[in-house]
Amino acid sequence: MISANMQEDILKVLISEEELQKKVRALGAQITKDYAGSRLLVLGVLKGSFVFMSDLIRALDLPCQVEFMAVSSYQSGVKTSGVVKIIKDIDIDPNAFNILIVEDILDSGLTLSYLKNLLLQRGASNIKIATLLDKPSRRVADIRPDYSCFEVPDEFVVGYGLDYAEHYRNLPYVGVLKPEVYAKSV
Repeated sequence: MISANMQEDILKVLISEEELQKKVRALGAQITKDYAGSRLLVLGVLKGSFVFMSDLIRALDLPCQVEFMAVSSYQSGVKTSGVVKIIKDIDIDPNAFNILIVEDILDSGLTLSYLKNLLLQRGASNIKIATLLDKPSRRVADIRPDYSCFEVPDEFVVGYGLDYAEHYRNLPYVGVLKPEVYAKSV
């Protein structure tokens, strides 16, 4: 059960607000260097990536276009269903850009693997992945991020865009959710 005070549901702060901002700025500088002179489309995977992506694009010092896709493989649970559902597709031809897919967390890899293959089928030639969090211990698909801010352990994390049942996205840090909050969903 979700508490009226979100802080009460957090077992511990895993990554502070200051650590997040420092790492995102550094990642923005690296992406700026890597994509200098190219036509960049930053593609955010909704809903989880919106906070990270907002900070990341403001850390880029190069022209870019922004687009979003909404996909789901979790519905409202805590484990992936394995079936990716497109809720909102892109409105732009992907083959005209270098595409940087921005995701909150690379967990099983099923969603990002599906999206990357879909965009390649649609004619995209250059696709890279930037993820705030990488959780390799849960990887099922053969995919790795090209850019990642933090590797995290196999714990249920929320905050900075990441949610549980559409809550906790607005926490300014990444925290570990107490197991009793989500225990009935497992």
